[in-house]
Amino acid sequence: PDMVGHTGVFDAAVKACSVVDECVGSVVDAVVSMDGVAFVTADHGNAEQMIDYVSNKPMTSHTTNLVWFSLISKRPELQKGAIALKATGGKLADVIPTMIEVMGMKKVDEMEGETLIIKV
Repeated sequence: PDMVGHTGVFDAAVKACSVVDECVGSVVDAVVSMDGVAFVTADHGNAEQMIDYVSNKPMTSHTTNLVWFSLISKRPELQKGAIALKATGGKLADVIPTMIEVMGMKKVDEMEGETLIIKV
């Protein structure tokens, strides 16, 4: 959706989001079916805001809106109730430490980020 979002064409962005949603869903389903863990996120927004709220014209640039971070797995230790993900305050640098924790590894001191996982 990013490249299509830069065009400012709303219908094209909707179609791109739909296709990407279907494709990512297929990948996530395949990963989870093999007892894997899927992580889905983005480094910026774009297609979620197609109109500049001030000028009321098409917005073709990246946004600074918050983006989703999803962890998808069938593993009991990663289910809601066993863990939660921080709802606010996360940053891109937190993604790798989160993945490292899921893999059972220890984060190296040089990493700036922190895990997004909260054990409940």
